[in-house]
Amino acid sequence: MTRSGPTRLAGALASDAVKAPFTASDAVRAPFTAAARTDPAECRCSLACCAGRWSRGGPVVEAPVRWSTERVLELAPDAASVRAGRAQAAAVGWSGAGASPAAVWGACQGSGKKPYQTCVELAEPAFRCSCPSRKFPCKHALGLLLRWAAGELPEDTEPDWVRAWLHERAARAEKAEQRKAEAGPKDEAAAAQRAQRRAGRVGTGAAELREWLLDQVRAGLSGLDRTGSDELRRVAARMIDAQAPGLATGLRRASGLAGRGRDWPSRLLEELSLLYLLAGAQTRVDELPDALADTVRTRLGFPADTGRVLASGERVADDWLVCGVVDEERDQLITRRCWLRGTRTGRPALVLSFAPPGRPLDSSLPAGHRVTAELAFHPGALPLRALVAERGEPVPAACPRGDTVPAALAAHAEALAADPWLDRWPALLADLVPATEGDELLLSDVDGRALALTPAFDPWPLLAVSAGRPVTIGGEWTSAGLRPLLCWDGDRAVRL
Repeated sequence: MTRSGPTRLAGALASDAVKAPFTASDAVRAPFTAAARTDPAECRCSLACCAGRWSRGGPVVEAPVRWSTERVLELAPDAASVRAGRAQAAAVGWSGAGASPAAVWGACQGSGKKPYQTCVELAEPAFRCSCPSRKFPCKHALGLLLRWAAGELPEDTEPDWVRAWLHERAARAEKAEQRKAEAGPKDEAAAAQRAQRRAGRVGTGAAELREWLLDQVRAGLSGLDRTGSDELRRVAARMIDAQAPGLATGLRRASGLAGRGRDWPSRLLEELSLLYLLAGAQTRVDELPDALADTVRTRLGFPADTGRVLASGERVADDWLVCGVVDEERDQLITRRCWLRGTRTGRPALVLSFAPPGRPLDSSLPAGHRVTAELAFHPGALPLRALVAERGEPVPAACPRGDTVPAALAAHAEALAADPWLDRWPALLADLVPATEGDELLLSDVDGRALALTPAFDPWPLLAVSAGRPVTIGGEWTSAGLRPLLCWDGDRAVRL
């Protein structure tokens, strides 16, 4: 068996938490406006729910199709909510439930005298429930959506309490647009001055970090197994003060390597070397080619201007396969990574969304689905992160044609050549079988070429699906190995 270990080149991870507010999502959706009906007298509100269709300032598009179960469960804020939502979907205490093109609603009998009134607006989506839960969506909203996904809600006209809530939301959205219009254009001169001041602080911090890193190499790394973690975290705090969160993230990651594992000096040196390279690139960023300069700024943690990306970013229209979705919590913020691959172009893309714990993440790109969309890519030497400019409704996808192990490793090497700070890369691999080497579980292709798995990966769901058969797997290739996120059992996608 020929084993391919992970490429030990991990870049400074730019902190995506600073690129967007808590409720931001890279799945940008234009606001819907009500579509006119043939007979205005039939309309009972100003929303599109009456017509069962929407328009984006003109052309009429159809209402959202019924969601899949997988898309509903993507909304769950945690695993406990998934279990509770499934239980509520099977409960017999529902009454007055129904669905329209704009919303689903129902009343669920809880432990109190009055049933909980639950409603979900489908376009946003947005949630309302009279239960005391602080999670969004709560288990009742998830259960209601699961019943709708299963076709158990009859088509009906919204009751008064649902219609009043929809009107209230529409009124708030209209006022927000008015305030935005009244605010006028931002002060470009003031914004340029703020950007210049920040660039100066980042440059000063990067120069200090370069000198500190040189001092560590001159003194040697042997003593860092005792005091290195604390010292690295102290320098990371200094980089936060310098408004360079990308450098701070790399230093915090390096602090977790000091003194851990038999080969920790080499792994720590690699991490510090990439930080030195990034800090050095900042000192001469104005001399770099535009694409590489954009990559350096992103890795340092400069926020992305979504308006600029949507207006001038490279646009790619395709049928995109969602070949993996993963949620991670860090610093009281949950980040959702959605890995896409164009079925015609073969191009990879990364769509991010963010939310604080207990709040819903964007669920418009469920794993194992295909969606017709136009993406706007962030600029850089390796354009990977993208915004969803326009999209259709996701539909379940058949098992795709994956890459061979050599082709996937070659693509990763090419990506690293363009962006040496790249810390993860999407992989869609065909015909992999679980295998062992000693006590270690690997994934092997038919020719015996094996890939290491990340240490924290739970293999049992994958083993249950595979049962020794070759499967197609979507995942992330990292410096620690392959992290499987999705596999196909026939044409059924199973999230791992």
